[in-house]
Amino acid sequence: MTAVLAAAPTRRLAAVVPAFRQIGDLKRVRVAHADGSVAARAFERSWAALVDGADPAVVAARECAAAVAGARLAGLDAATLTACGLSAPDAETVLARAVAELADTLHGDTVGRLRGALPGLVADRATGGGVPSFVPALCRQPRAGATAPGRPRLMVEPAENHAEHSWAVAVYAALLADDVGADFGQAFLLGLAHHLHNARLPDAGFAGEQLLGEHLDPIVDRLTEIELAGLPAELAARVDAALAGRVDVDTPLAAAFHAADVLDRVLQTHHHARAAAFTAEQALVDLQLVHDGPCAGYHRAVLRAAGL
Repeated sequence: MTAVLAAAPTRRLAAVVPAFRQIGDLKRVRVAHADGSVAARAFERSWAALVDGADPAVVAARECAAAVAGARLAGLDAATLTACGLSAPDAETVLARAVAELADTLHGDTVGRLRGALPGLVADRATGGGVPSFVPALCRQPRAGATAPGRPRLMVEPAENHAEHSWAVAVYAALLADDVGADFGQAFLLGLAHHLHNARLPDAGFAGEQLLGEHLDPIVDRLTEIELAGLPAELAARVDAALAGRVDVDTPLAAAFHAADVLDRVLQTHHHARAAAFTAEQALVDLQLVHDGPCAGYHRAVLRAAGL
C-alpha cells in the first residue's frame, strides 16, 4: 500500500465498494429515449462539456453527483425528471434523496461537492459543440476483459466498452480524491482520458500487451498524442498533465487513479460472476420481486397455484 493511501483510513476503501458497485451498474442501464448506456452517455457528456470550456472540477462534481444519484435512480436522471413535469426544486429534491442514500459511504467533503452540484444537474447544460472523434470510437471499442499470457482468452458477454470503463474510473477516482488529498478535477480528468490510445488500438488485454513488449509504450504514447492534438490547446495541456501524474503511485493523484482503476476492473469481473450465478430466489426473496401492496396476496396465490 502506498504511503498516500495508507494515510487515509483503510476502512474507507471497504466502505465505498457497495456504492461503487451500484454506480458501476450504470454501464448496464439503458433508456428508450437515448442510445448507449447511462455510463457511455455520461462519458460523451463530460467530454462535450470539457471541449466547450467547462472547468474539469465543475464537470467532475456534476457527473459524480449524477452517478451517485443514478446508482439509486438508474435512468431517472435530472432531464427525465423535469421532462416528466417536475419543477426544478422538486427534481433536485428527488436527486438529493438518492445521493443521501449513499452519502455515508463517501468522504464528507465529497458529499458537500455532490450536493452543491445538484442545481447544475437540473439546469440546462447544453453544450455548444460536439465531441472529439475518440469519444464515439471508445464507445465502440470493447474491453478485452481478463487475459493472461499462455492462457486462452476468457470471453464474457456483453463486454463493456472503453468509454464505460473510463467513465467509471473517472467517477471513482474523483470520489476517492478527498480521501487521499488529490485534486478532484484532475482525478476525474485522468480517469476520463487514460485510454485515449484505445480509440485506435484494439484491446488485446494483458496477454497482448506482453506480446507487444518493448513496442507497447511507444505505441500508447504515439496514439495518445494523436488524440490530444484534436483537443483545444488548453484542455490538451491539462489532460497531458493529468496523464503524466499517474506514473508515481505515491502521489495523491496517482493513488486515487490507480485505486479507482483496479476497483473498476475487479468489480466488473464480480458483475459477470454475479450474473452467471443469479437465481430466482435472489429476486423473489432477497429483492422481494413480489412486494407488499394491494394485490400482493393475489400475486402470491397465483404463484403458489402455478408452482412457482
